[in-house]
Amino acid sequence: MDSTRVTEHPTSFDRPSTGADPTDPRGALLRTPVPPGASGSSLPAQGRAGQTPPGAGAGSPGTFEHSQPGAEEAAEPDAHRPRPGSEGVPVQPDGGQPGAAQPTGTRSADVPSSGTASGDVTAGDVTPDGGRAGLVQPGSGAPAGAADRRAAVPEPDRRTGQLTAPGQPTPMRRDGDRLRFVGAATRRIARGMDLDEIVMGLCRATVPTFADAILVYLREPLPVGDERPTGPLVLRLRRTDRIPAERDTEGGFAPAAQPEPSELETVGAELCEVRPGSALAEVLRGVRPVFTDTPAARAALPELLGEERDFPLPDGRRAILAPLRGRRRVIGAALFLRGPERVAFEADDLLVAAQLATHSALGIDKAVLYGREAYIADELQRTMLPENLPRCTGVRLASRYLPAAETARVGGDWYDAIPLPGSRVALVVGDVMGHSMTSAAIMGQLRTTAQTLAGLDLPPQEVLHHLDEQAQRLGTDRMATCLYAVYDPVTHRITVANAGHPPPVLLHLGGHAEVLRVPAGAPIGVGGVDFEAVELDAPAGATLLLYTDGLVESRLRDVWTGIEQLRERLAATAQLTGPDHPPPLEALCDEVLDMLGPGDRDDDIALLAARFDGIAPSDVAYWFLEPEDAAPGKARRLARRALARWGMEDLTDAVELLVSEVVTNAVRYASKPVTLRLLRTDVLRCEVGDDVPQLPRLRQARATDEGGRGLYLVNRLARRWGATRLSTGKVVWFELNRG
Repeated sequence: MDSTRVTEHPTSFDRPSTGADPTDPRGALLRTPVPPGASGSSLPAQGRAGQTPPGAGAGSPGTFEHSQPGAEEAAEPDAHRPRPGSEGVPVQPDGGQPGAAQPTGTRSADVPSSGTASGDVTAGDVTPDGGRAGLVQPGSGAPAGAADRRAAVPEPDRRTGQLTAPGQPTPMRRDGDRLRFVGAATRRIARGMDLDEIVMGLCRATVPTFADAILVYLREPLPVGDERPTGPLVLRLRRTDRIPAERDTEGGFAPAAQPEPSELETVGAELCEVRPGSALAEVLRGVRPVFTDTPAARAALPELLGEERDFPLPDGRRAILAPLRGRRRVIGAALFLRGPERVAFEADDLLVAAQLATHSALGIDKAVLYGREAYIADELQRTMLPENLPRCTGVRLASRYLPAAETARVGGDWYDAIPLPGSRVALVVGDVMGHSMTSAAIMGQLRTTAQTLAGLDLPPQEVLHHLDEQAQRLGTDRMATCLYAVYDPVTHRITVANAGHPPPVLLHLGGHAEVLRVPAGAPIGVGGVDFEAVELDAPAGATLLLYTDGLVESRLRDVWTGIEQLRERLAATAQLTGPDHPPPLEALCDEVLDMLGPGDRDDDIALLAARFDGIAPSDVAYWFLEPEDAAPGKARRLARRALARWGMEDLTDAVELLVSEVVTNAVRYASKPVTLRLLRTDVLRCEVGDDVPQLPRLRQARATDEGGRGLYLVNRLARRWGATRLSTGKVVWFELNRG
């Protein structure tokens, strides 16, 4: 007996077998008619390797199910063909060497000697039942139709000596075949990262190698980790898989008469509630796979598939019901099915089903845990960063955030834009060391602290000083870098303070890009250091780019080389739109990120771009009012003149009423001159400032109160309004839509 080369079945099913449609993506073997006198549903008589089974003499067709295309080349090996790889099965102890006498019923005249590649079995090729698959390799030089002529001749199985119908796979008879199949199947299942990939891996590894069809039910909803599920146990049909209907032409449990939808696709209820004490509950509690010909399984199937469904299950041991048990509890069930033309399951197949079910259940458990962790990470990062950038007067904003990798979805980089009194805006970008959950938590605390300090209208250097103190309270090893800038659209100036962060880049309207010279400063968390602020020009049309070091620093380049490359990229992008038109912000951000190479993603990346539009001096009116009783009347006259100059007389009545109410409230408590400023942008904004830190609150005035109705009128007539505390007092502002 020749040394049999049997290797693992490729789980991708990417190579067609003899007689199969090469264009079919599944590569399942065709079911061909059984030779006359042979029963395709009965088990063949088995004998030891190299012996003639009883009743299988020469010339008798024998009773067997599947064929071995290419076995004749294995019987007479080609001396010029290389031997199979290390995964091939060695010579069997009870077998012969090449050139040994063939089993009973084999005629050498039936064996073609064309030397084609149909007998060259590569590593990983096992037929659906564990035998060898003869593959005709493209470009092997085999004459056209050679494989078809070979497949048309009934061939004896070298282990049993019985004839096999052409084009049919041999059953898994040896323990080695089952072990190799389980190994290949579990590797495919283990490759899945999410729930769908694992379930699909189970289906693709099972059909058609182990079963003709599979139904996978999973718990709805799936428990996560150690969570105790509430409510009844409900199973949902997650996926079904079967041999394509056009190939299953010999009848069986899924006839090809109705391919769309197939009978298998319609079988089984979508949802199945497992009642306590029912037959299905007992089978699932038992955990071990069972044949469906047992009384318990026969009683459980109608509950699983739906009692109203008329599903013709194959008779005998042609179906296995395997519970899927995770680490803590049963999370589903898998139903393996074989058609009547195929050999029935054996007792050892229960062990195979148990291995498939165990690996799949554990993989599903891990996928659910991984999905929950990924969801938590995404939600944490999303809530730590601003969902939408604010719309500020005189500046347009755009941002980007990229995590370090898909496996590290959260990090310590952040950006923010905070509206300030006087139509100013604070631009913040920071980077906490590391890219983990801890870094993200520290980043969230520092970002919240920065927002609170910005609301107090503190100078940039004071904000960094308080952030440094907060980082020291969080721990001694809490280090971060931060850059804090305040842009004033009225004065066209920007004040910047830095704490160990890479300097910003300013892109001018003409296309010139420069790296701003700002004090480097020490990182936040060092303690005992002073921070300096510098005030720079921010001309209209210029773009300020704030970023973290992940954009400019990597294993392939240092930070200053990356900054220079960033400056050159900005200048080159600006040249595309001309000297009079700055590039669009969103496109500019994308261009900046495109400078990253394959090896440049070592850290998180936070990017904040601000286009300075500014407010023209002709659109600003500013006055000082003494805190006296005549101040409200003077404020009304000044506002009326400004509106007339701007051609906004239709807003005169509303502006005079609201200005009078706000100025009256400020003059009542102020001890220093009150400021009044009108800004004409896309809306009309009025700001009244005084030296009293207490903020006004909207309240419902009683009928006997003489005051308390001013803010009520502001709230009713204004588009929006607010009050902000300053280091020197407060500002009350309101906005009106332009006519």
